[in-house]
Amino acid sequence: MFLKFLKLEFKSFFRGTSLGINLTMKIMRIFGIVYFMICLIAGAAISFFYVQEEIHQNPVKVVSKFLIIAWVIDLMLKYLWQEIPTQNIKPFLTLNIRKNTLVNYMLAKTFLSAFSWLSSLFFVTFSILALFNGYSFLGILPWFIGISMLLYLNNFINIFFNGKETLALTIGICFAALGALGYYNIIPVLSYSESVFYSFYEKPYVVLIPVVLFITLWFLCFKYLRKEFYLDEGLEAKKTIGKTENIAFLNKYGVTGTFINNDIKMLRRNKVTKGILLGSFMFLFYGLLMYTSVMYKTPAMIMFMGLFVTGGFQFLFGQRVPAFDSSYYPLMMTLNVPYKEYLKAKWWLMNIVTGVSIIVALFYVYFGWEIYVTFFAAGLYNIGVNSQFTLWSGAFNKTQIDLNSKEKRLGQKGSFNMIALLLLIPKMLLPMAVFAIVKYFAGITAAVISIAVLGAIGFMFREKIFDIIVKHYKKEKYSTLDAFKNKG
Repeated sequence: MFLKFLKLEFKSFFRGTSLGINLTMKIMRIFGIVYFMICLIAGAAISFFYVQEEIHQNPVKVVSKFLIIAWVIDLMLKYLWQEIPTQNIKPFLTLNIRKNTLVNYMLAKTFLSAFSWLSSLFFVTFSILALFNGYSFLGILPWFIGISMLLYLNNFINIFFNGKETLALTIGICFAALGALGYYNIIPVLSYSESVFYSFYEKPYVVLIPVVLFITLWFLCFKYLRKEFYLDEGLEAKKTIGKTENIAFLNKYGVTGTFINNDIKMLRRNKVTKGILLGSFMFLFYGLLMYTSVMYKTPAMIMFMGLFVTGGFQFLFGQRVPAFDSSYYPLMMTLNVPYKEYLKAKWWLMNIVTGVSIIVALFYVYFGWEIYVTFFAAGLYNIGVNSQFTLWSGAFNKTQIDLNSKEKRLGQKGSFNMIALLLLIPKMLLPMAVFAIVKYFAGITAAVISIAVLGAIGFMFREKIFDIIVKHYKKEKYSTLDAFKNKG
């Protein structure tokens, strides 16, 4: 039966009206997966030989020490991005198929996701290297099984957390607090991690604990999903009493203020848009990557980080205009909606959040004023230039977004298209190149001024650029309407 389900999903992919977009996304996803596969395999080899040859320690012990961090990161990634495939199961509920089979299929399908098996490549490679370097097979095999079981437990934890954002946020804060206690050596978190995970190697029988946990959580997840596996209960969209909200002071800004008002309501009310806000907040800490690799300390990469730190909301929200309005976009196009005012409202909202991000990013002063002024210049470039190019790329995004979907929080299907890819040149590559070159020849002050000037030029010519953007939105109007009407 499981094979029949997979065969049907394969057919549905090729029968959809959006086959071209789906195929492109699949190809890009495959390239991304292959890239991460290579990185993880190479990372395992580098880690093993670096620990063994350079610092002369036990690689299995050292990796065990940091596995608690890997486990938490894996849980976070699965919570944010891994989907619970309930939508694909709904059509089968009216057929003569046992619900137990459907629930088990849904649970098993989560293990086919790249988020589930990609991390295993690191540990498979690491375990093979350990075996070839004299480590005990009867120790490495339980160690690998124990780690795999604990990582796969996150699939079940993700299901329990799905839709329980308050609980997930509370546990996230607890993890952050525990991390801080470990960082300041108040609690030896890494030492505990080493003791627990290395015990799988030293005492192979301990591996029975994660195996029993895995079986128990599968059973509990099965019962949890089986209880809600009805079209008129657990899988039905939640209904709440409608509330009228209005941010009064925005009304004095006319049509633009009305559109901004509507967008703020949308961001506050819907699951997907709440994910955009969460993702934007997370991007504020993207600059901390500068301490993970020497590569991130180059001028070009610092500018790259600055663009994301200050423009996270812009990139996540702007390139999905008008996809966020896909449910009522056809109706809107039958009305006398001023396109320019509609887009200006999005533009102002993005730039207000970008301005707030620039202020919040002040904590990067702790790492040096040079870092912050670079991020400040990147923020000005985002306001003056990238905000408009991001809106421009939205004209070619014809992927529907269901705002009440149970899919994961940072968005649904990707909005990849070739035009959006080409627009990355002025959005990312141009400021990175200009900043790096000017800094090399004239210093940090001139580099920051050059990026700020580019932002100012874009801001001054915004009306002319908006005329071009509006023209493209009108040109793509009918193909966008057709795409939004066809859900395949």
